[in-house]
Amino acid sequence: MTNAAVRIRGLWKRFGEQVAVGGIDLELPAGKFIGLVGPNGAGKTTTLSMVTGLLRPDEGTVEVVGHDVWRDPVAVKARIGVLPEGLRLFERLSGRELLGYTGRLRGLPGAEVDKRATQLLDVLDLAGSQHKLVVDYSTGMRKKIGLAAALLHNPEVLFLDEPFEGVDPVSAQTIRGVLERYTASGATVVFSSHVMELVESLCDWVAVLAAGRIRAAGPLAEVRGAHPTLQDAFLELVGANGRQAGSDLDWLGGGAPR
Repeated sequence: MTNAAVRIRGLWKRFGEQVAVGGIDLELPAGKFIGLVGPNGAGKTTTLSMVTGLLRPDEGTVEVVGHDVWRDPVAVKARIGVLPEGLRLFERLSGRELLGYTGRLRGLPGAEVDKRATQLLDVLDLAGSQHKLVVDYSTGMRKKIGLAAALLHNPEVLFLDEPFEGVDPVSAQTIRGVLERYTASGATVVFSSHVMELVESLCDWVAVLAAGRIRAAGPLAEVRGAHPTLQDAFLELVGANGRQAGSDLDWLGGGAPR
């Protein structure tokens, strides 16, 4: 049986009357490329925030590589890398300075930090911009330097919230190549997305989240089932198959305004 990289039990989070996450039980296998998918507002970011220790749940427990996220946060944070959505960076540092600062905060020796930073900057095609301030980086460059910072200490599990959002195709391909190399070494990637084609091409294990609850979880082929694509399975799982787009918009289109 595959060891679990993440074990989630009875996870709840409410914001006032709104239930964002409603009693999730989930085990994510180690050494896999895992997609956490769902429509906007499904609870993906809230779930990842609780799993990584950024947001305290109302109820439930989370274990990452055998350590309780809230009882043993130092041990967990030493073993994970996180690239959150809307990542905030130290913008008045250059890319290289940011990696140097992050690595030393992690307790890595300076020489090792510099070596790893050089390699990551090169592989992520940031070497030419390494002395430019992060404030002047594009969206794709920010995602790549954030990924470099998350990978610098060689975590056992990497959590990525919408890592390809707003990223150009060239940067996306670069990020994808690095992640595939990382999982090939036996590490675990957990990333959230609502782009089914991307998940289908990258992941070998998927969890479908809708309205704060898990609708399906397992190997990609198992979740897809008899459907031709993951998109078709997803639409059925979240109850969107019968929805008619534009049925009340008969005024839209057809020339001049009236």
